[in-house]
Amino acid sequence: MSHNQTELLKKSLAERILILDGAMGTMIQKYKLTEADFRGERFKESAVDLRGNNDLLTLTQPLLISAIHEKYLQAGADIIETNTFSSTTIAQADYNLQSIAYELNFAGAKLARLAADKYSTPEKPRFVAGILGPTNRTASISPNVNDPGFRNVTFMELVDAYSEATRGLIKGGADLIMIETIFD
Repeated sequence: MSHNQTELLKKSLAERILILDGAMGTMIQKYKLTEADFRGERFKESAVDLRGNNDLLTLTQPLLISAIHEKYLQAGADIIETNTFSSTTIAQADYNLQSIAYELNFAGAKLARLAADKYSTPEKPRFVAGILGPTNRTASISPNVNDPGFRNVTFMELVDAYSEATRGLIKGGADLIMIETIFD
């Protein structure tokens, strides 16, 4: 975030309560998307079922994600969240898409940034929250009740995954980073 954007955010927070958008996943579900919708042209040959990978829609259905951002902005949201809840190498490994984690974060922030800029005015600036969500692994609890010391992810793997995601969000234009539902 640029110095000016930081100051604008601080000024806005000092003047009023800022409204955060709503749930992206709930909005996506309303569209009743098919497996083909999630795959798009780019991932049509994937051997893995991609339906349910909402973050992938940032790349395969960017107009849909932009439209959702704009609905929240039209409703008065001051801050919109990127569609990156599961955009880490660890979470995307379930779909064999860990290699696109940075791209998902960058593109997610870029889409949100374009929408926020479109609706920003000097009287009502809009901001982008880059979202870091949980992985499907945990470093704090063993997934094996018979081996309490076992972990299926290391601390450094989590550091690497979240660092890469954060770099993509920042480079894509996020004004702030929001940690969402992470318990490790």
